[in-house]
Amino acid sequence: MSAEHLYLVTYDVSDSKRLRRVFRILEGYGEWVQLSVFQCRLSELRKRRLLNELELEIKQHEDHVLLFKLGRADSKYTEFVSLGRTFEPVTREPIII
Repeated sequence: MSAEHLYLVTYDVSDSKRLRRVFRILEGYGEWVQLSVFQCRLSELRKRRLLNELELEIKQHEDHVLLFKLGRADSKYTEFVSLGRTFEPVTREPIII
């Protein structure tokens, strides 16, 4: 089984219809953190699938999606700074499918 990593995914989509579709795609892969930001726990295969779905949805010269790799999902700690409201990173525990 491929190791899973945590990713922070941000997006800027210029069309409201595409924006809603990108949001729905990302809902299937992770947790919504705030406007245009998701945290996702992905294996290499799931990351490729996500990128393929997003690439089919966005317009290359109008929209922008960024994935930031935060480290292995099985690592005990995620280092982050949160100002304002309470924030909890994705729980790092095994997922049984």
